Amino acid sequence: MAKIAVELERALALRAVNGGSGFPTYRLLGQGNGWTVGDVVCTSGPQDRAFEERHSHFSIAVVAAGSFQYRSECRFGASRELMTPGSLLLGKAGQCFECGHEHGMGDRCLSFGYTPAYFEKLAADAGTKPEFPVFRLPPLRVLSSLIARACAGLEGSLDIAWEELSVKLAVQALRVAAGLSSNRNGTLSSAVARVTNTVRGDRAPS
Repeated sequence: MAKIAVELERALALRAVNGGSGFPTYRLLGQGNGWTVGDVVCTSGPQDRAFEERHSHFSIAVVAAGSFQYRSECRFGASRELMTPGSLLLGKAGQCFECGHEHGMGDRCLSFGYTPAYFEKLAADAGTKPEFPVFRLPPLRVLSSLIARACAGLEGSLDIAWEELSVKLAVQALRVAAGLSSNRNGTLSSAVARVTNTVRGDRAPS
């Protein structure tokens, strides 16, 4: 993770030298039929105005360094989430959103994108609807090994099969998000425990 943060710091230092507004850069790491994965470094800060964007694909972004605010609309109304390292941003194809950096400079994310048709197949494998009912997943133990592998691939310290990782990450994120959504009035720990058992294949006692 230290190397990931260093790359962000370099981008921010370059912005400070060159001046101008902050902006995101995208570096493609892998792609295939229905999926992509890229390294996104954003150098925006509190002085930069947030503007509306739209997800072109279903998206899962692993926040690797920095932080930012994510705003959008969901079935429960307007949502504003603080994205921090280790959390996942979940986006729907066609969904409008805004990202802001009110509390600090810059962020770096590993962004996985899925076409709607590909995502529907993954949702069927996950046993869920092809949607994200929430926009953010906090750092959770059930996702930690996948996030660690993704960050190791981003650092270049591990040779990653990006398609395999993108599939596993999507299936896990769909299951966890569905569990959290169905328990919005309950405790986070109980929702995560149930989803963890589902992922491991455990059966509830009869």
